[in-house]
Amino acid sequence: MFSRINNKIALWGAVGAVALAFLIALEIAARHYGLPGPMTNQAREVVFPPKSGPLLYASMALMMVVLTRRERFIAAGVAIGVDVVFLVTRWAVNGKPNFLGFGNGALWVVLGCAVIAVTRRTGRERTLLLKGVGLALLLVTGRKTGDTWLLITSKTRPTVLDQYVATADHALGDPSWIAGRIVNATGTIGAHVLDYVYIQLAVAAVVVSLYQLRNVAAERRFPRHHLVRTFLVIGLLGPGIYMLFPVVGPIFAYGADGGHWAVADLWPNTPSGNSPHHMAFNSITPRNCMPSLHTAWATAIFIHSRRAPRALRIAGTFWLIATLGATLGFGYHYGSDIIAGVVFTLTIETALRSQVRGWDRAGIQLVAYGAAVFTALLVSYRYLSTQMAAHPWIFGPLLLLAMGSVIQGYIRTTRLWEPKAVPVLQPEPQPEPVA
Repeated sequence: MFSRINNKIALWGAVGAVALAFLIALEIAARHYGLPGPMTNQAREVVFPPKSGPLLYASMALMMVVLTRRERFIAAGVAIGVDVVFLVTRWAVNGKPNFLGFGNGALWVVLGCAVIAVTRRTGRERTLLLKGVGLALLLVTGRKTGDTWLLITSKTRPTVLDQYVATADHALGDPSWIAGRIVNATGTIGAHVLDYVYIQLAVAAVVVSLYQLRNVAAERRFPRHHLVRTFLVIGLLGPGIYMLFPVVGPIFAYGADGGHWAVADLWPNTPSGNSPHHMAFNSITPRNCMPSLHTAWATAIFIHSRRAPRALRIAGTFWLIATLGATLGFGYHYGSDIIAGVVFTLTIETALRSQVRGWDRAGIQLVAYGAAVFTALLVSYRYLSTQMAAHPWIFGPLLLLAMGSVIQGYIRTTRLWEPKAVPVLQPEPQPEPVA
């Protein structure tokens, strides 16, 4: 018993040490380029206006799943009160209000709960509260870490592979160009709705996570698998792929946003050519397209909302469809990025579920297959793009079939993992006694 506890403590200690070393490395890398890193940016938000107030409040809401109802009211009141004080103070100093610079109060509450856990709680209560605080800080730190990763991709990858991906996209019918014209036709209303969905993806994830974690306070423990785990792993692994396959997106490589670095101002009206090669690009735009992590996260939200009430299932479906519309319609991604993002998510989700329930043959096979399909997609985009463009009626269906096979494998495997209903044996009727 004690040996198991000590092993668990050692494991979490090792994970924490690796995470801290990773953050320090990113901090040093960012400083090398003359910018603050994730740790500095997070520390600044204790006092200075946060970059994303809704994300901080969403993170605080995640932490509050471990609190009682009374404690939640107190925490929310303190967070709002602190933000009001900051708002009034900044108004007095600057002479004008900044209603968008909120969120300090939420961060103060999260940090305050960490202090309370260490100084006022013991045993399981301390562990539970620290887990809640850690969950909240992981979400906000993950955002800061992602921003630093994007900076590093723009500084260390001077050339991009957009021409290869755009050429491969001819096999899919150039979906980003089509979606871009559709979004333009919807006018400002459609663009504003898609933009809000795209920006607030993390908030949508928190809503689904709150449903999954709704019983934590009563049961005094977290479920073994939930959406936040998938979100964090996607955000951890995705930027590594960016470094291997740098792509900036059609709005930059083929649109007005790319300036003189763009091939030409072609998006979304004129599809690109069929002679791909490496192209130099600026040191500002992140190489964050392959795979589409917004698609990956929206897919994870969709998957985890399937067991929720009907309203959340509808919201999860809407968020997935709207995110796909935004990623393509705003020119942030190619269709090839979307396919890779779906395969990427299903492979990660399968691995995380297998880790929780225990690895079996079906889980190992699906993770290996998903990884192989994902690798094959990236290799084909890079080395077979001209052939794909020349034979769209062959390669287009093949790309969709590859993605569909992973989807089908995930559905089949997870159904095998669902507990089977055991029929209740009815007692056999006893013969009536003979008179």
